Formats: sequence, C-alpha cells, structure tokens
Amino acid sequence: MKILSYILSPIFVVVYFLFLIIFHPLQWLALNIFNQKTQGKVVDVLNFFLVKAMLILGISVRLKNEHKIPENTSIVFVSNHQSTFDVAPLGWFFRKHYPKFVAKKELGKGLPSVSFNLKHGGAALIDRKDPKQAIGALIEYSKRIKANKWAAVIFPEGTRSRNGKPKRFATNGLKVISKFNKEGYVVPVTINNSWKVFKYGKFPLGLGSPITIEAHKPIKINSLPFDELMEQTESVIKEHIK
Repeated sequence: MKILSYILSPIFVVVYFLFLIIFHPLQWLALNIFNQKTQGKVVDVLNFFLVKAMLILGISVRLKNEHKIPENTSIVFVSNHQSTFDVAPLGWFFRKHYPKFVAKKELGKGLPSVSFNLKHGGAALIDRKDPKQAIGALIEYSKRIKANKWAAVIFPEGTRSRNGKPKRFATNGLKVISKFNKEGYVVPVTINNSWKVFKYGKFPLGLGSPITIEAHKPIKINSLPFDELMEQTESVIKEHIK
C-alpha cells in the first residue's frame, strides 16, 4: 500500500494544486466583474473538485447529517480539526449556508485560491501572537456573519491533531462569535479519519481511509449560558471521534 502511495501522491498533489491555480483568476474575475456572492459560487465549485480529487488517493468524503440545520439565520459550525483536507469538504457540504472560516493570518498570502478567498470572501484572519488584533478581527467577522446570515466555521483546537486525538478546545473565538450572534445556532461537527492522509508524514500521503463529517443537533446560542454551550458542544464533538 505504501509503495502505491508513492505513485499516487505526486499525481494527487499536481491535480490538487492545478485546481487551486485555475480557480484563482476565476475568483478574481467573479469578484471584480460581478460580486462577492458570485466569487463564493466559484469557491463552491472549487471545493467540489478538491473533494473529488481525494478519490485519486482512494479517499471518499461523506457527510452524515440527521438534523435540519436552520436557514435564514447565522450558523456557527464548530469542528475538531485533523488536517488541511478538512476545509474543502466543510465548504462544499455546507455551501448553502455560505460558510466563512476563522484562519490564521499566515494563510492570507501565498496560497493560490485559498489566500484570495480568505482575504476577500468574508473570513477572519487572526494573528495568534497579537490578542488585540485577533479579538478585533473576530468582532468584525462576527458582525459580518450576523448581518449577512452566513455561517461561521471555527476549529477551537487552534491547530490540527496529527493523530486524531482531540486537543483542548479554546473558548475565546466561539465566545466572541456567540456574543454577536445570540439568535443563531451552533452546529457541532465531528471529523474522522482526515488525519490519516498524513499518517506517514508529509509524504507519501495515506491511501484509502474514508473521511466522515458528522453534523450534530443544532443548539440555539441564547438557549444556554456560554459555559454550558461550550461544554455541550465540545462534549458531543469529542464523543463521536473514533
């Protein structure tokens, strides 16, 4: 299996980055000729192709959702974080809610398509070393989420879990978002197996471990004190990590 991964990994990397390169100017055209909503539609198509590219590695990505996610209100998707390949599936599967990510500011430059979308698509780019900047960026982001009835996407672990075991959830980001979106809903999300793409390290990539994304029952933000909301959200996410 590992020998095969040495063959398939370069093919996947070339295809994956080719999509990122192709869709970068398409995003620019969509934003500058039309508007941010059109640019978001281009990102949706990009996410579709990025998810399907995983099939080169024999990896399918499946969403499990037994609950109706409210519409026409702000949503906060709170998820564990296992790899860089968590982002495109979340963007694709929850596209009708217009998901906007909280990301470290370093991702705002240098990456085709990804950096452009983070800078111009409504995301929050935060400096982990500058709490004042991070809080300010989160406040503006939270207001955009509320005004546009978008979905926020946040990984409270902050960094990826490289072995699938969840890290401690930080509260600050979700606390700020919740403060400005009290009428919205938190949707806990559990991701399984995406860490296995990097089980050998950065290269070669792991093959054939299906990634599952499970959306849990939405929780009205103002239905619980924040500490209880955070505890319940973290608990349901972690208890479904396999």
